[in-house]
Amino acid sequence: MPGLKALHFGAGNIGRGFIGLLLSDAGYGVTFADVRDEVVDALKREGRYEVVLAGELEERVPVEGVRAVHSVNEAEELVRLIATADLITTAVGPNVLPVIAGAVAEGLTERAKNGGSPVNVIACENMVGGSAALQGYVVEKVAENDREAVGRVAAFPNAAVDRIVPEQPEGSGLDVLVEPFSEWVVDESQLVGGKPEIEGVTYVEDLGPYIDRKLLTVNTGHAAVAYLGHAGGKRTISESLADEAVWAEASGALEETGTLVVEKHGFDAEEHRRYREKTLMRFTNPAISDSVRRVARTPIRKLGHEERLVSPALQLIERGYTPEHLARVIKSVLAYSDPDDEQSVELREAVESEGERAAFARYAGIPEDHPLVELVARERQRVGF
Repeated sequence: MPGLKALHFGAGNIGRGFIGLLLSDAGYGVTFADVRDEVVDALKREGRYEVVLAGELEERVPVEGVRAVHSVNEAEELVRLIATADLITTAVGPNVLPVIAGAVAEGLTERAKNGGSPVNVIACENMVGGSAALQGYVVEKVAENDREAVGRVAAFPNAAVDRIVPEQPEGSGLDVLVEPFSEWVVDESQLVGGKPEIEGVTYVEDLGPYIDRKLLTVNTGHAAVAYLGHAGGKRTISESLADEAVWAEASGALEETGTLVVEKHGFDAEEHRRYREKTLMRFTNPAISDSVRRVARTPIRKLGHEERLVSPALQLIERGYTPEHLARVIKSVLAYSDPDDEQSVELREAVESEGERAAFARYAGIPEDHPLVELVARERQRVGF
């Protein structure tokens, strides 16, 4: 695909180590947009970096011919790039999507005025409906009389992404250490102008089941291992899974979420069993093993009603199941303690002042007499390894 240009917002580890890599391999000339002076300057100076696939051989994959633009200091150039790109992607984090929306709106408005061809804008974020959320922020920034024209030149297909990028080794510079496994699924029904030919991207007609499968396996599993590992005094995710008790409980939690995923979305049960077992095996790779503290941070958010632990537990209860393993993981979250994590400190104070039942019910957004609250309360003597 000679001459195709991709603009990617976010030159972080996911941006460089996953999305940028796949786009470059597909023949796109990749420009990264970021606000960090040192990263932008380094990309401009080097024009390349390497992605290191974590494993015994540590295969190094070069990414050549990349460019960079400073999202603030080179605002005019950024608008020009948005107006002329063949594909626009993001990996900036959900909280930053509203921040980049103004520039995207300005660039798409310019694109529409210049008669530019339609472009897909794909948010590759760890959230449900990331592209749709970005679209909403962008529309708010577009002048009302320009919205119809902008709508004709931009589509925002939702996507689900999965690749573990651990804390990077000291002094790695632009190079990024990542796990060999990756998954990028895009909603084909929302695309405009045909499917971009990118090896490593799976196009599906209904993205919802794949997002659920990823969140309720990878995100739930990662969190479960972290909190159970912390309860057992472990420091890293791989060290946690080396403990048979942690493995058994985490595996049990994924069996429960697997039951939900298979019943809800019709995935093949045996295929999903292999998927969840592979997920746990991915976490055992010592070369990409995160610290327990990093994965377990922001425990209040992870106790949310729509989050990776409470949501599947509630759905299972509604279907007549008793999610005992998920209840034990939630119990471990309520016992989690990290003095350097603001949410952990708040959670500990809430449990001590309100009581465990009331604190959990409030953060989970459910009544204190809900069966899940009762189930978690009964696990008091069973957490700890």
